[in-house]
Parts: sequence; C-alpha cells; structure tokens
Amino acid sequence: MYPIGSGICLTMTCSDVCEIHNSTEMCVITSTTPSTKPNIPTCPEWDAVQNETFYLCDCTMARCIENNTIEIVPYECPPLQNITCANGKKPVLVYDEYHCCQQYVCDCECEGWGDPHYITFDGLYYSYQGNCTYILMEEITAKHHLKIYIDNVFCDPTEDVSCPRSITIAYGFQVVTLINHNLIGAPQLEVLKSGQKLKLPYAQQGIKIISSGINLIYEIPLLNVVVTFGMTGFSVNLPYQYFGSNTQGHCGTCNNNQADDCRLPTGELVENCAVMADYWPANDIYQPNCPTPPAVPTQVPEPPLEPTPCKPDSICDLLKSSVFAECHPLVSPDNFYRGCVFDSCHVSNPAVECTSLQTYAAACAQAGICIHWRNHTKICASDCPSDKVYKPCGPAEQPTCEDSADEPAVTFVTEGCFCPDGMKLFNKESGICVEKCGCLDPEGIPREFNEQFEYKCQDCICDEPTKTVICKPKTCPAPPTANCTDPGFVVVNQTNPADPCCYAYICQCNVNKCPVSSMNCPVGYKPVISVPEGKCCPQHTCEPKRVCVHKDVEYQPGSSVPANACQDCTCSNEVDPKSGLFKIVCVFQQCKETCEPGYEYVETNDYDCCGKCVQKQCVLNLNGTKHLLNEGQTWSPPENMCEHYTCMRSGDTLTALSSHIICPVFQQSNCQPDTIQTAANGCCKICVEIDKACKLVSMTTHVSHHGCRSTEPVEMPYCEGSCNTFTKYSEAAAAMEHSCSCCKEMRSSNRTVDLLCLNGDKVKHTYLYVEECSCGQTECTTAAGLSARRKRRSTLL
Repeated sequence: MYPIGSGICLTMTCSDVCEIHNSTEMCVITSTTPSTKPNIPTCPEWDAVQNETFYLCDCTMARCIENNTIEIVPYECPPLQNITCANGKKPVLVYDEYHCCQQYVCDCECEGWGDPHYITFDGLYYSYQGNCTYILMEEITAKHHLKIYIDNVFCDPTEDVSCPRSITIAYGFQVVTLINHNLIGAPQLEVLKSGQKLKLPYAQQGIKIISSGINLIYEIPLLNVVVTFGMTGFSVNLPYQYFGSNTQGHCGTCNNNQADDCRLPTGELVENCAVMADYWPANDIYQPNCPTPPAVPTQVPEPPLEPTPCKPDSICDLLKSSVFAECHPLVSPDNFYRGCVFDSCHVSNPAVECTSLQTYAAACAQAGICIHWRNHTKICASDCPSDKVYKPCGPAEQPTCEDSADEPAVTFVTEGCFCPDGMKLFNKESGICVEKCGCLDPEGIPREFNEQFEYKCQDCICDEPTKTVICKPKTCPAPPTANCTDPGFVVVNQTNPADPCCYAYICQCNVNKCPVSSMNCPVGYKPVISVPEGKCCPQHTCEPKRVCVHKDVEYQPGSSVPANACQDCTCSNEVDPKSGLFKIVCVFQQCKETCEPGYEYVETNDYDCCGKCVQKQCVLNLNGTKHLLNEGQTWSPPENMCEHYTCMRSGDTLTALSSHIICPVFQQSNCQPDTIQTAANGCCKICVEIDKACKLVSMTTHVSHHGCRSTEPVEMPYCEGSCNTFTKYSEAAAAMEHSCSCCKEMRSSNRTVDLLCLNGDKVKHTYLYVEECSCGQTECTTAAGLSARRKRRSTLL
C-alpha cells in the first residue's frame, strides 16, 4: 500500500499501478509518468483494460478488485505522537517520505568547542584530544553525497589538548574548507576551495557561505543544512527528514538514540565515544603522522570529572547563574559546564573557557533566547570594526540594499559584527553600512540617489533609475594669461591650485634663465647666496664671519692676536658695528716680578718689555719641605746620612743631584757583643764579627744574562755558616726524632744593574740581593735539601 503524492493528479495505465500477484492486494503508484513504468507483472484479470487511463489525485490509493474493477480509497495517516528529543531540542513537524502525513522528528545538531568537547546529534557529551583529521559526519548510505571532516591540532603549550583548526565539507563535487588561523584569541577566518581563497559572501552550485566576523556559516539551502565554524568551535545542523538514521562518525548516528552513537566504521558499538573517535581518521587524506588505532578497541576509563573549576577566577559558573537563567528550561547547561570545567583544569589559557559560554549562548539563540553575556566577563570581549557593532543574536545573512523578496534568506541566527540599528549593508560584497540605499562610487563610498560629486576630474551623479554612478569629464573655463617680467620667470601651464582638475598659466621660476654673476669677498667675510621672497634669481652678498682680522689673517674668538709689542691682544666676542667682525682687545703686559724660591727677578735689555726670573739656587723638595742649596753645596738630611744632595750647574740651570752610600750588609747576629758602632761616614754600621756562626758573607762578581754582562763587579752577598742539626731518640714518640736547619736568607730585596750587550746596547737587569741570613728549619730529606739548593741557586741568577 502506497500513497499518491501531495495533491498532484497522476495519469497512469493499469500496468503502471499493478504490483500484485492476486486481485485482492493494494495497487501501488510507483511512477509519475508512463515512461518511468516499473518492470512489474500485469494483473491477469486486467488484460482487457490494460491500456485504460486512470486519474489518481491527492493522497489516495488504487485497489485492484475482481472483474476488472479498481477501487480508489483515501490514504489514512496515523495519529500524531509527541516525542522527546534526546539532544534536548524541540521536536519539529515534517511530512513523511510520501508527503502525505505529518510526524514529529528530532533534527540533528552536532556541536564541538574548546579542546574539544563534542555533543553528538543525539545529545551525547564526550571529550576527545586527537591530533589528526577525522570524519566528523558521513552518510551510511550515500544519498545526498555529504561528508564533513574535522582537523584537530594540539593547541596548549603545557598539556596535550587539541582544538578544531578547520572543517572541510565535501558536497557533491565541491570541497570547501573553513579555517581559523588563530586558535587562541581573536579569530582569523578564511575559506578555501580547491586551495584558493574564496571572497565572501559566496553563493554557487547549491551552497552559500557567509561570515559574521566571529563565525563562518555554510549552508546547503536545498537540504536545509547549516554548518558554522569560528573561534568557539563548530556546529553541524542537519534535518532529520533527509539524514535521519543515516549518519556516522564523531557526531554519531542521528536517530534520537544515544545508545548507538559510539559506532565504529565496522558497525560495532563501543561504550566510550572517546575510544570510538580514534577509529574515524580521514583515510582518504594523507596523514603519515596519525597513529593507527588497535584492531580491537581498548576501553579506556574516562578521566575523572572535576566538580568545580580549577582556576579561582574561572567564568564557568556564569553558565548556571542568572545570566543564562532564561535559557535553562530550553537548553540544559550541564554539558557546557562540564566542558568549561575541563578547560579550566587542563588548558593554561583562560580564554578557552569563553568557548563553552559562547557555544551555549549560540544554542540558546537557536532556541529563541538571546543572551547578552559577554559584558559579564573580562576575558571574552568582542572585537568589531569601528563601523560595525557587536550583537549576540543577528541574522547570519545580513539585510542589504540588494535584497529581493523572492530570494530566500538564511534564517540561521548567529552572533557577530552587524550594521548599527537603522543601517543595512549596501550589498553583500562591500561590507559597507549605509542609512540610505543608493550607489557605490568607484572608491567604494556609498552615495545617495541623485547625489552629485566629483571623482578624478569627472562630474558624477548617482543615477536612481539605473542605480549606478554616471560620470562625464569636467568642463574647465579658459585659463587667464600670465605676464612674467622678473628675471628667471617663465610662463608655464600647470594644474590650478584652486581646482586640481583644471589648468592655469602661471609664472614659474627657471634658474637656468637667471643672469650669471659671481662675487669675491675680503678676508673675514663669506659669500652668501639668497633668493628674496617672490624672486627667482639668487642674490650674492658678503657676510662677516664670526672672527677677528689682523693683517689679512683670521683669528677665532678667544685666541691671542700678535698685534702690539708689550701688549696682550685677544680676539673678543664683541662685534665691531662698522665692519661686522669681532673686535681685537689689547691690554699692556703686567710684569711678574715675584719669583719662585731659588729664583731672582733680573732686568734685561731695553728691547724687552719685562725682566725675568733667573735661578740662583737649587730647590730640593723632600717630603713636602723645600731646601735651598747654593751652587756646589752638599747636604744630607739628618735622618738619613747615607743620602747626599749636591747643587750642580748645567748651562743656565742649577740641579740638585743625589748620591747614596751603599753599606755592606750588616748582620747584628754576626757581631760580637758590644762591638757595634757607626762608621766615619755616619751612614754604615760596623762591628767585630763572629767567625763560625751562620752569617752573611760579602762577595762581588760580574752579572751575566742573555749574553749581556755588567761592566763592573756587583756586590752579591750570600749566606754561609753552620746551623744546629740532630737526630735523637724521642721517648714520647717512641721513635727517632730528626731536626734539621740550614743557613739561608731571611731578608732580601731586588736590585737593578746595567748590563752591556755585545751589540753595544745597555739593558737593566734585576737580581736578588741577600740582606740577612739565619738558621731556619727544613725537612730532613734529600729531596728537601736538593729543593733548597735549587732555590738558592735560582736566587743568585
């Protein structure tokens, strides 16, 4: 039994409607024209009337009866039954496949957001962190040739959580990809077809694509399919009428039964949709880095659900607050709250929480509840261009001046950036908001009908009958002539400054037409070339420099000028009003008759302006005290009789030369008691020495170094004598005790001597001078003795 469709009368022959094996079954209308007659048997009882034409109208049935009789009976529809949609949506009333009877069905809506969280067509919630391209939805049996892919990528630097980067929709022979290039922050949306960027809005070959600034909306009007994708995630809206019980993939089966949503490509069901999602990679897309799931699904326990957000400043609680209270009876916030809490605990960027609120607000908008929620947060602010305003609910396809009442519009509601109230888009392509419809000029500026304006030296008008801009060249008046008499000026034709679209004759300066002139300036002046205002040719003048001039020589300010004898002359900063140069200022020299100690003021010949200070004594400065010595006088400081200073003349200069008595090294320990006294020079000490003790022994020798040798023997004392050394038994240590000491230097200093080299050069050489010797403890080992000898040997070199 089959109905005949929807009020359309059909012309059939008996063989078109006969699909029976006996005369008591219902006849079936399976074609609309005889040319599409099915291959079915013919009723034996109808042979005589096989070619007779029947007219069947509305929802009626043909019934074959005996004796070549056909009964027409009305098709009875079953009573309407209310249903509850597992996805929480409101049931919709549709016709059955024969368009005769109505029934309630649940349309299919799949959503994904965050990192990412899914709600299947039947309302089942799960989270999945895959990092590949997967089949989001495909038909089990290809009827409308629709297939949707989702590309998920890792989007957090600290945890392996993923976000939807793009949606690819294959419909018929068209493949379109919706992409968000910025997963964290303001969206950067783009649409590609065959690798080429599409200019939006786009409407060709049965699909429409528009942008709200926040979301991309993809529509197949013939099938009432709407897919959105943006910074929040995605949504896929399919009518049950065309896709019911015929979908599979990440979005489930769309049959109002959550139990079979976790379906594998093989048809097998698993309990966890996060496990199922691994088995839907896009195998027709090359993905070498995508892991291959195990042949047998492994049930992985779902991570524990956090009851509350992990961040103290989380915005998740807004979902259950009074902000969304009006929507709670229509759309449950529970799944969106679960996703928000998950993001709060597993994603470092707090802005990801906004996706849960935005997705829930979008679901509320589809249910007819518009929520103004963004102004209740600090991190989910909208960002619209200056000529647009943000609206939480607006038409996905905004009204334009070109809208036609006959053209169906997208009824989908979305948030985004819209024209302010009282304005509409000029057209779908321009994106320009206007208060009154008219024309767009060549620069994209909206113009009202009959508005006149100038564009690129054309007089233009927005023509109302044609709704286009009509332009014609601008007419300019005849330019006035110009009289150019000043040197250098010539007549030229150029753009009129008062009207850039017209020309005028003006006098223009041409320096090549100026007379040749040159100028030489005197010393102290510089040539200056200037063009007076309103003139063309340069004028030459001499300007004074900032200098003084004396006998054709320039002097800078502050410098001395040799102008007059016995006068000190200086170039000043004072300007001579007559010449414009700086003045030379002179003062008589002041003779300085006060001399430093050791000098006397002496008058010279008559040609000199002043006398001079002549040295009469040597000046010796010791420890801040000055001593005056006459020529030839020798003096020693009382505290150091070994130092002698003698005043000697060298030309006109008296110089104090110092000499130093070098005493032999004196060791008081080498002296016999009560024998120490000062030598006759008042500098050195002498005594009667002890013969055998460790003592300082004087020695003079030539010093040689790198082929150079001292010209005179150099005093180089050394240590010689005996020291106490013993080995005896120690009762405390119960062993032999050793004690060794040697005669060695205790005090020494570095001295310098001049060496004469074979090439005649003199070089200075520093050697160690031993000043005091004494017995010192040393190790009683052969190595220690050798080391000590080496040390002494290196000291003498």
